[in-house]
Amino acid sequence: MITPNMSIADVMKLDAEVAPVFMSFGMHCLYCPHASAESLKEASLAHGVDVDELVKALNAYFDAKKK
Repeated sequence: MITPNMSIADVMKLDAEVAPVFMSFGMHCLYCPHASAESLKEASLAHGVDVDELVKALNAYFDAKKK
């Protein structure tokens, strides 16, 4: 389960194919230093993204991979 406290790098380590989900939210720097230093919540604030919507989309991606 993805949470707002995880970093982009944490999520990318689970499955690098999740990148399009981040990109759909305007988050393109998936491997920059901030990707491992900031939480999803912090990154969302910096990009003007609703963290709850991002986390929902990320969890939907991983839920679909289980099926």
